Amino acid sequence: MIDLYLSPSCTSCRKARAWLQSHKVPFVEHNILTQPMTTNDLRHILTKTENGTEDIISTRSKVFQKLAADVDNLTINELLDLVTEFPNLLRRPIITDSKHLQIGFNEDEIRAFLPREYRRAEMLSTID
Repeated sequence: MIDLYLSPSCTSCRKARAWLQSHKVPFVEHNILTQPMTTNDLRHILTKTENGTEDIISTRSKVFQKLAADVDNLTINELLDLVTEFPNLLRRPIITDSKHLQIGFNEDEIRAFLPREYRRAEMLSTID
């Protein structure tokens, strides 16, 4: 099952939701503002990142700049507590399943979440 972590006001999040719905891909939606991610959720996502916290923390966010937190000097537990308290620190949307992780909306990369049969049929239709 695909998990879509988003905030409703985020344009990229709305695009990701619409894309998944239009391709009839089942997903579970998690509003990170009304249901903040747990530290276990965050740890699970971090295991799938290439660059650790750099991949999930939005250093351009207003919250990050207001906090002026030195992320590099925080322990992982301190950082996870900070993100739990301030979910807007996360880059969004976060899309994940048992194998894949995508942060942000990218129409080409999101295709990895399509079932294999769907991707195969889509590729064959472009050849004709």
